[in-house]
Amino acid sequence: MEPSRVFADGALEGRVALVTGGGTNLGKAAAVELVRCGASVVIAGRRQEVLEEAAREIGEPCSWVVGDIRTSEGAEQIVRGTLDRHERLDFLLNNAGGQYFVPAEGITLKGWRAVQRLNVNGTLAMCEAACDLAMKQAGSGTIANVTVSPHRGMPGMAHTGAARAAVEALTRELASKWIGHGVSVTAVALGRFATESLRKYPAGLWQKAAATVPLQRLGELEEYGWLIALLATPLGAAFSGSVITIDGALDNWTGPWPPPELVRDGEVPTEERRPVA
Repeated sequence: MEPSRVFADGALEGRVALVTGGGTNLGKAAAVELVRCGASVVIAGRRQEVLEEAAREIGEPCSWVVGDIRTSEGAEQIVRGTLDRHERLDFLLNNAGGQYFVPAEGITLKGWRAVQRLNVNGTLAMCEAACDLAMKQAGSGTIANVTVSPHRGMPGMAHTGAARAAVEALTRELASKWIGHGVSVTAVALGRFATESLRKYPAGLWQKAAATVPLQRLGELEEYGWLIALLATPLGAAFSGSVITIDGALDNWTGPWPPPELVRDGEVPTEERRPVA
């Protein structure tokens, strides 16, 4: 594997990192950079075949564990699997999450609950499992929770905007609560990145996504990895309780909604929500 383009070789040597949703897209990119910096990395998710393939591509310092973050039992299973392998956990990236494109008035109760359960309940379950089973005893540890930008409203994504706002509130609360245990908790608010997931949304939306970013481009996966690796260093503790936004100044963007090219017969299309296996 090529060395990091930002960090010195061995910057995270001896540290153990756990990345949920680490088999694809941004989670995989974070795992790659953590390994490049010398960390031992465990990627977690629900699909074994995806995790196996990702770990094989990333290389020997990366292993995997199957688990479902949406329950306390599933979160504990993931953390215990990491501890069984490495006997410690220094850094947790709560990268797993999900949503689907739908106008606010079209959100069903079932869809709302599914998004909240994954993004809020799952993140909290992983935070508690990591802290209670590993970090408190060690007297140190860093947790990074992924949220989203822009913060001033996400038309077509109100359900996930609400969920991620809740995660940012939890981040601040847990950072204060666990300071005495040496555990830091930070949120990372993502803008629009060039991921495969972005292209599952209506073409009229993702093709124009870069134009809505003041930087006039989508974020690169490697850039996300760099930020996550920084948070995994001892410096990461200094950001505890804060929300770090990496979005090319998207938080500053204003513009018409819905974009004219997205409207069909006066309506904004709704993405069909895929069932969770």
